[in-house]
Amino acid sequence: MKQNIHPKWYPEARVICACGHTWTVGATVEEIHTDVCSNCHPFFTGQTRIVDTEGQVDRFYKRLDRAVTTGGESRGKRAKRRKERQAIVEIVEEEPSAEAAA
Repeated sequence: MKQNIHPKWYPEARVICACGHTWTVGATVEEIHTDVCSNCHPFFTGQTRIVDTEGQVDRFYKRLDRAVTTGGESRGKRAKRRKERQAIVEIVEEEPSAEAAA
């Protein structure tokens, strides 16, 4: 076997959670920092908690609120183009009937 190819092993490595809970494990690094552990994870605690990553939850709630207040109408570019196309189609459909009457 090759010598000196394995990383150093720390049998008493500390894991530190963002909630403050710590425990020891065997690892190749002395300290491990984590955001969620079994002490604070909603699945294990039975509590409902939203973990926000870069405001994604806030953006979702804003979109949801906007959709509810506007009645589900989209204010995007696609919706505007669709309305413009429908208006053009209606105008084109009206013109032949106006010429036939004349």
